[in-house]
Amino acid sequence: GNLMKKIFMLLYMLFSCAFSLAAVNINAASPQELEALPGIGPAKAKAIAEYRAQNGAFKSVDELTKVKGIGPAVLAKLKDQASVGAPAAKAPAKP
Repeated sequence: GNLMKKIFMLLYMLFSCAFSLAAVNINAASPQELEALPGIGPAKAKAIAEYRAQNGAFKSVDELTKVKGIGPAVLAKLKDQASVGAPAAKAPAKP
């Protein structure tokens, strides 16, 4: 199982590097990943995760303003670094 661990760590490192350059998917990110967004600390990250657990996925980044502690000013700071991910239904089919 040691080789599998090494492969997993390598893949994990590759993916975490890729994601740090891409937008943070607010529907898939862990609270730790959400904290990477400007204006989001541990408390707000937790609030986003709890909102998501209760209300389901965000349909747009603008919906973050429904989360306690996140207003238009915070939204404006993080908007270009956050995404809701590509809707699965509209994803192009792989040949």
